Amino acid sequence: MAKTKRIITILLRLLAFAATLSATVVMVTSHDSAEVLNLKFSAKYSNSPAFKFYVIAEAIASGYGLIALFLSSKSWVNRVIVILDVVIAMLLTSSISTALAEAVIGKRGNSHAGWLPICGQVPKFCDHVTGSLIAGFAAAILYLVLNLYSLYVVLAPLFPVKP
Repeated sequence: MAKTKRIITILLRLLAFAATLSATVVMVTSHDSAEVLNLKFSAKYSNSPAFKFYVIAEAIASGYGLIALFLSSKSWVNRVIVILDVVIAMLLTSSISTALAEAVIGKRGNSHAGWLPICGQVPKFCDHVTGSLIAGFAAAILYLVLNLYSLYVVLAPLFPVKP
């Protein structure tokens, strides 16, 4: 039974690592340029603080996920990992929300502030951002499932089921 729990945890960690890594790579490689009214502008993730925060948070989650895969399964390490999993899930959630807000402005603009949508001019950039956000959402959901499963594994011995 313990081996099955370990395999499920490793599988969830691998999937979360893959999702965060792909979200990071796709966002970092997002760039496009367009010419509007004889003015050439370039769209890339580094132009936006929200996208920079998103990339940094996803990279931190990728690094943590890789390290957590190789840590031993001693009881005190598992408890620390459960706490860090919650912190990483919160970090991913906040970074996704900021990047999504920025993406919505890029897609729809903001008529109150006079900001025009840019996705019509730089569709490749917007497609990359969308793909990265989808991978980021998958990573956040995987960390949520991992948190719930880790809590179950850590707390199950404290509350044994009586027949």
